[in-house]
Amino acid sequence: DPLFLKLSAAIVATPITSLLNLSLVSSEIPKDWKAAAVIPLFKGGDTLDPNCYRPISILPCLSKVFESLVNKQIIDHFESHRTFSAVQSGFRAGHGCTSATLKVLNDIITAIDKRHYCAAVFIDLAKAFDSVNHHILIGRLNSLGFSNDCLAWFTNYFADRVQCVKSEGLLSGPLAVSMGVPQGSILGPTLFFVYINDVALAAGDSLIHLYADDTILYTSGPSLDTVLTNLQTSFNAIQHSFRGLQLLLNASKTKCMLFNRSLPAPARPTSITTLDGSDLEYVDNYKYLGVWLDCKLSFQTHIKHLQSKIKSRIGFLFRNKASSSS
Repeated sequence: DPLFLKLSAAIVATPITSLLNLSLVSSEIPKDWKAAAVIPLFKGGDTLDPNCYRPISILPCLSKVFESLVNKQIIDHFESHRTFSAVQSGFRAGHGCTSATLKVLNDIITAIDKRHYCAAVFIDLAKAFDSVNHHILIGRLNSLGFSNDCLAWFTNYFADRVQCVKSEGLLSGPLAVSMGVPQGSILGPTLFFVYINDVALAAGDSLIHLYADDTILYTSGPSLDTVLTNLQTSFNAIQHSFRGLQLLLNASKTKCMLFNRSLPAPARPTSITTLDGSDLEYVDNYKYLGVWLDCKLSFQTHIKHLQSKIKSRIGFLFRNKASSSS
């Protein structure tokens, strides 16, 4: 219980510190800390479809305290050595949805101001956090100079993990976890960034930005044909990079957009295709990191969604004004 730990910190801090240090020295983690209760968080869509839920792992409190300490050391090391790609914004100090969106928008608006065409692919991965291959991840950590003791600790961190599903007060039986990083853990996002950090190198002549598993690939130029050809080439390379990490593209949710305010454009631009030969759908609107982008960057779609949200909240306050204290 977090409250218990906080209230008893003066008493339990020393033995807990000894326990954490012992784990680091022995490269072993208590098995109880590797058992997660997974809560399915509904994302939208069909409530009977398991794919419409995000699995959030509820881990023991002490496990999260320990992970936060290890995570801070890893982040400090990576930031001081500039290990993280400059185009990765997720869960990094000084970075966020706002900075990532502004960077992408500035690049697109700059291209439009030059009277260039700009085309983008919004890449969606299927269950990205749950698809992380532990052997590949340990190899990535090894290539980044982690010591053998650190690698042994992370190997043990992934070994013998179990999870059960908790829903409506019921708990399923335990199931072994052989891949993925726990969503809801402290180390999970950082380890995922390490896992996909080099994907940006495959972008070639195109620009790319990553926020966790949200990836946008975009390019611009005076010739629409050249822009789409370059985008296809970069998209192919990115797909190969993801496949090498055993991450699967969700083709039905991966979309294209052609940003253009005044230049002539064909009614049906050349299709961008997956490695499997499926044509990606061109859309006029796409929700990127919480902001609805439209092909003319008018933000009218985003404004309409905000208006709808504000009206519903104002309506709720108006209907319940009588019950609020004056």
